[in-house]
Amino acid sequence: MKLQIVSGISGSGKTTALQVLEDLDYYCIDNLPIELLSELLTESLKNRPDIDKVAIGIDARTPGSNLADISVIIQHLEKNSIQCNILFLHAQTSILLKRFSETRRKHPLTNEQTSLEEAIEQERKILGVIQKTAHDNIDTSNQNVHQLRDKIKHLVLLNNQPVMALQFTSFGFKHGMPDEADIIFDMRCLPNPHWEPTLRPLTGRDQAVIKFLQQQQSCNEMFSDIQQYIEKWLPCYEKNNRNYFTIAIGCTGGQHRSVYMAEQLTKYFQQKREAVMVRHREIPV
Repeated sequence: MKLQIVSGISGSGKTTALQVLEDLDYYCIDNLPIELLSELLTESLKNRPDIDKVAIGIDARTPGSNLADISVIIQHLEKNSIQCNILFLHAQTSILLKRFSETRRKHPLTNEQTSLEEAIEQERKILGVIQKTAHDNIDTSNQNVHQLRDKIKHLVLLNNQPVMALQFTSFGFKHGMPDEADIIFDMRCLPNPHWEPTLRPLTGRDQAVIKFLQQQQSCNEMFSDIQQYIEKWLPCYEKNNRNYFTIAIGCTGGQHRSVYMAEQLTKYFQQKREAVMVRHREIPV
């Protein structure tokens, strides 16, 4: 059985995450007391063999729950052949204040003595132990609901790979670094096609840009160095029983050099191993 625990700060997208998991055929339960988790799954295995994917929402609303026990509970479940993954969602306090203001929702921890901002900080402290234990942490501050749905769906699919999935992600530094990156390589030292007028509107997937960058010795050396680094150290990460590994390739805008390098590395490693994929954050699919 696969267990996906979803937790996070109120207003950061936990409900959206559970909806995505429900669409992926997970049996979803929200706001479950942590002490009932083992009992629920044990009974499900006995009485409902048709249920093989369960998603549980855990937050700070449940009175009396001892969230500090979550690590022990997860270890117990994994000994019983239940594959566990924890997803934690959070956002900047200023963004959460704006979201609650726009939706006119009440924060579950607010009352006559506790303001909204105080409730958010109180919730961060309560859920801190889950955030530290989480396999995936997503900052939703700069993501709309559609972007968040796509990101969660992508993470869940990666987690379900039979072998460790390897993902190359291109991005632009001027738009911020990707939270999910395990390793980041910087392409900003390479010749920039942006300064060639005919190449400026194109991307690193277009043949003209590919030809331009393949003619640059520094690009070829960068590719070789990154390729050798990954081949040397990736087995060490695999020994830690990881489900996926994300290598982020960045340039200034995330359009030319990073896209080109991510594509070339993906093609190379697809010939060497299973479950290798590429994602370009700043350009349309």
